[in-house]
Amino acid sequence: MRSPTLSAGQDDTGCEDRVSDVVAAVIAGARRRAVRDGDAQIDTAHLLHGLLESDPDVRDAFPGGSPQVSRLLGYLVQRAIGYGLRWSGSVEGSGTARSAGSGPVGWSPAAAAALETAVRRAVSRGASRADGLDLLAALVHDRECRAMEVLRRAGVAVASLVTALEGEI
Repeated sequence: MRSPTLSAGQDDTGCEDRVSDVVAAVIAGARRRAVRDGDAQIDTAHLLHGLLESDPDVRDAFPGGSPQVSRLLGYLVQRAIGYGLRWSGSVEGSGTARSAGSGPVGWSPAAAAALETAVRRAVSRGASRADGLDLLAALVHDRECRAMEVLRRAGVAVASLVTALEGEI
């Protein structure tokens, strides 16, 4: 069953005017993926999947290069057929989300917090709009989110990724 909020095609976080065109496309893709998979909310794994598919700068940030990105995409594609089934029907929780409170309807608290963190990161580097690397940095900042679980399971050297992203500021 489709969620009216997710299928509406609107940015319910209020950040639409503060993200790059690439991140806007990632959000739209995450929304479509959540609806297709029957998920009630966009979560951080949906956002990671969209980033990997849409942003070459994000793919280039991974220390393991193309093989690692391919492995990540493989895990994310399996979400609807096995890997992420244990997430079905549950709200994504994380440390960052607990401190941020609940997010907007149609977004997991962790995904909404990641988008807000990405916008703050963009501002801190003097940009008016968050780009894909800002969103990726926000995802890896939250060690308990679903995107980080995917990264760990795929064998990503998270510490090296964090260091590389911190060097971008």
